[in-house]
Amino acid sequence: MRQFSYEKASDPGAAAARAAEVQGAKFIAGGTNLLDLMKLEIETPVHLIDVNGLGLDTISETEDGGLRIGTLVTNTVLSADARIRRDYPVLTRAIAAGASGQLRNKATTGGNLLQRTRCPYFYDTAMPCNKRAPGTGCGALTEGAFSRQLGVIGTSEACIATHPSDMAVAMRVLDAVIETVTPTGMTRQIPLEEFHQLPGDTPDQETALLPGELITHVTLPAPVGGRQSYHKVRDRASYAFALVSVALIRQADGTGRIALGGVAPKPWRRTEADAELPNGARAVIARLLDGATPTEENAFKITLAERTLAAMLKEA
Repeated sequence: MRQFSYEKASDPGAAAARAAEVQGAKFIAGGTNLLDLMKLEIETPVHLIDVNGLGLDTISETEDGGLRIGTLVTNTVLSADARIRRDYPVLTRAIAAGASGQLRNKATTGGNLLQRTRCPYFYDTAMPCNKRAPGTGCGALTEGAFSRQLGVIGTSEACIATHPSDMAVAMRVLDAVIETVTPTGMTRQIPLEEFHQLPGDTPDQETALLPGELITHVTLPAPVGGRQSYHKVRDRASYAFALVSVALIRQADGTGRIALGGVAPKPWRRTEADAELPNGARAVIARLLDGATPTEENAFKITLAERTLAAMLKEA
């Protein structure tokens, strides 16, 4: 790990201003992803700004009946909150499917949204990766590359990595909104739909955040009710990232919402696909994954998504 300087922030606006001022600075909270990347010298921040003392670790109710979640609320606390379990159970189930208990005790809401891909070519510094080193190429698209776990839609010729978060998939189906503070002290609200960016020609630009901008809260709209479920298909029963995951909200009249994980560079949802739910899993996935460009190794994910959703619809 390379040398770095460190400071504790006492104010969100000041923390954002400081991050913009110091080139190569990074925020650190739980550090469950960042520290691993620093050890591998994939992330090499020259300065760490500790945001754990900012008081952004509470969950409060909004005027419209939703919830406002501080960026420092840990995954364990969030998933166990009685209001989340009662009104947003898809979120509790998604968080419980991720990582391990020890990691969920440290991982924060904001950090979970910002975690980097687990693409093996991103983690192998001997291999080309446009996300890690722009302009070097995509190792996953070279001849003979391993792409079984990677994306089938929303990808580009520059990158086929997937976003690893389970929590983000549930938040996408719930239409969450990200609240931030910029280095100038202004606040912004960014719908989760717009927060994570598709790779295009710039896969290193993963979110809509400005340099130094700090996530302060995530807001969930008023509960939508319905039967909510999350199913994650993976290579082993625990501590593994999704091959395909499905977040589903099913209403009594057959309508609902669906989002997928493990298939794209961001939590994948197309609202027009929601309208196909009364017509069954095949119709939904055909609309949801229309335009998919899988590799030979990961084309099975399209069938897997359909079968997973079909099983969930039968159960619902």
